[in-house]
Amino acid sequence: MRHCSVQVRGLLTRDELDRYNALMDVGHYLESQNRYDLVQTVQKEIDILILPAIERLKEKSRQRDRDTEEYLRRKAEMEAQMKALEEEEDE
Repeated sequence: MRHCSVQVRGLLTRDELDRYNALMDVGHYLESQNRYDLVQTVQKEIDILILPAIERLKEKSRQRDRDTEEYLRRKAEMEAQMKALEEEEDE
């Protein structure tokens, strides 16, 4: 059984996490019984289950990129204003 990343697990809702843990338990049991044909099916269900959390992680990343872009834009504006003020003082 393949685990999803800690970041993705952290973005699962309580219900999703409970289902994820239950499916992982079932998958581990099936592995211990050498029922790899069924493990594959359980793994597919887990992969489908975590898709919304992966999308939430991607959205967090996109929001962080937007926030960084806004910060850099404001920083550039402030630097331009400071430069303009310094030039006024020099005159």
